[in-house]
Amino acid sequence: MAAEGESGGMTGYIKHHLEHLTVSVGEGPFWTLNIDSIFFKLGLAALFLGVFLRVARRSTSGVPGKLQCAIEMMVEGIDGIVKETFPAKTKFIAPLAITIFCLVFLMNFMDMIPVDLLPASAHAMGVPYLRVVPTADLSTTLGMAICVFILIQYYAIKHKGVAKFVGEMFTAPFHAHGVVGTILLAPANLLLRLIEELVRPVSLSLRLFGNLYAGELIFILIACMTLGGSLMSGMTWAMMPMQWIAGFIWTAFHILVITLQAFIFMMLTVVYLSMAVQEH
Repeated sequence: MAAEGESGGMTGYIKHHLEHLTVSVGEGPFWTLNIDSIFFKLGLAALFLGVFLRVARRSTSGVPGKLQCAIEMMVEGIDGIVKETFPAKTKFIAPLAITIFCLVFLMNFMDMIPVDLLPASAHAMGVPYLRVVPTADLSTTLGMAICVFILIQYYAIKHKGVAKFVGEMFTAPFHAHGVVGTILLAPANLLLRLIEELVRPVSLSLRLFGNLYAGELIFILIACMTLGGSLMSGMTWAMMPMQWIAGFIWTAFHILVITLQAFIFMMLTVVYLSMAVQEH
């Protein structure tokens, strides 16, 4: 990766690190798959399942190990949040919230790996491009947000029925007395309801994507501080301490960012599902 940065300068280095490993399965950009994002998503999902299944099978009612204790604390905490937020009784929402938090956190945590470590290793094996943070890919965050959107509509129809679900789209948030008032306000209610529903996946996906993309870009810019200088250059020696300090500060702050973004995505999912089952 150093050679790439030297040949293209700082701009070439940044562009190279922001390029996905892709494959086209059809004509047009819609049919272009980001192989690196898919690979790391599936790998982290397998890691999540493997760890949780292993802890579940080896769990004990006696003194738990550190990993079991940490997972039990997280599960109990998220389960308590779901019970306080989601009005209906269900066995699905709490596991969904735990899965979302863990997967999003693991995908975000890939941003803590040094920016050149995995791409340089892949480059040495003949892989030209590699981005390791799946949530810095809009395709990932938008896909998760669309899944949440589908769940919202499913739970709304399940708890209210088709007739009441459709009826609320024309009668809320502006409630009118009488048939004439309801008919007059129906277009405005429908428009606002459609905007409300469509904004949810957009806000979910863009919030997570924007924060992780910015975090990844800042790590790349910090790595650029000594790019292009020789080891004996005075400027390189002067920038190395600044690069280390900047990297340490941003890493410490970014730990909070990746955890908070995983919690926000999980919490908004639970809140949206809670709103879907409540009657206007």
